[in-house]
Amino acid sequence: MNTLLTTLATAGPLVTGWSVHTVWMRRRLHTARRDPLTGLRTRDGFTRRATALLKDPQAVVVLADVDHFKQINDTHGHAAGDALLKATAERLAHYVGRRGVAGRLGGDEFAAVVIDNHGTAADLLAVLHGVLGRPADGLDPEVRTTVSLGWVRAADHPDDDLSGLLRRADEAMYAAKQGRAGVRRAGFGRLFATWSGRRAGRRGSGADSSTGVAA
Repeated sequence: MNTLLTTLATAGPLVTGWSVHTVWMRRRLHTARRDPLTGLRTRDGFTRRATALLKDPQAVVVLADVDHFKQINDTHGHAAGDALLKATAERLAHYVGRRGVAGRLGGDEFAAVVIDNHGTAADLLAVLHGVLGRPADGLDPEVRTTVSLGWVRAADHPDDDLSGLLRRADEAMYAAKQGRAGVRRAGFGRLFATWSGRRAGRRGSGADSSTGVAA
């Protein structure tokens, strides 16, 4: 009996220590998958959740890019730019809700996957485009911009994985930016930009974007 009690007394602290360590590791992992500025998932965290959501045939992949972000940083400072990114992230996360996922891929680029059960993604994204373009609370009204959106239905390209769908949404987004459409859907007709063309355009002066929707 004494031996059993001694063993339990010795093992107790070890079990407790391991439990604490496990909780600590889980918290660290959770933190590592969250962007420290916006609180959205990082690329890794987004990829894990988005890949699971793409099993739903109603999944829609969205890519968003803040227009003229470098100009805002240069003119109004990085604090203003950070506040704008936070506001964009909060609004996007609110739109996505708990059933979807939103992430910051890096810089001023955001991505989301939503489940469009009612086939109203085009209308809802038009509304979202307007919301994302509103001035951020607490900032000078002059610190404002628009956000270009590109989107694609996963069901339209059943052979594409997340990477392929993001590429299509990215091309559509850049077409929206170049065409001043605001929002553009990928998958129907010829896109106005290629991947290489988009990158070349980004190195240039950049295009303006205004509210609107193109199917």
